[in-house]
Amino acid sequence: MKIISTNLGTTTTFLWNGKEEATGIFKYPTEKPIYLGNNNVQNDIVIDRIHHAGENKACYLFSVEEYPYWKRLYPKLDWKWGMFGENLTVEGLDESQIRVGDIYRLGNTLVQVSQPREPCYKLGIRFGNQKIIKQFVKRSFPGTYVRILKEGWVSVGDQLILEQQSENTLSVQQFYRLLFQKEKEPVLLQLALQNPAVPAYKRDRLRKFL
Repeated sequence: MKIISTNLGTTTTFLWNGKEEATGIFKYPTEKPIYLGNNNVQNDIVIDRIHHAGENKACYLFSVEEYPYWKRLYPKLDWKWGMFGENLTVEGLDESQIRVGDIYRLGNTLVQVSQPREPCYKLGIRFGNQKIIKQFVKRSFPGTYVRILKEGWVSVGDQLILEQQSENTLSVQQFYRLLFQKEKEPVLLQLALQNPAVPAYKRDRLRKFL
């Protein structure tokens, strides 16, 4: 896997249900390396720190290979890397193969896969259409958040090199599907509950489905 673009956000205001709100989902390519800190990407805009950034969502990665699919659905948008609010646009990222808990060396950082991205209405704001929320859930290629085990700089061209594969076989894609299942698949539920890399608050919420 290789970094194709490093992206940072700007503050964008919009009206939602008659109220003015702000978002940092409008991210754009930067020609400079970006610094991955323990709780967020340096100089990135994060408005809602309850649902974004923090230890388990310090940096968001999304796949280059998904762009053609979405461009066909939304051809009139001004397409640039960062359209999904990702900090890192990655070539070769496959959520069906990456395991929650996998540890990668990236530039001079060390990152661990923590959880898939769950879309909210602000993705719909970026795309100008709230239908994308259901489309994004159905597509099941959500990208992934990582926690930062070692802070450092990341540049375009850097490789994601697997340092340690999780012994727990739960993939990012399986975890994503589990989160949206009304009837939780027992095998996936157990994998998620037994995976120490799954954020504690996620495991707490999933226990009620046992």
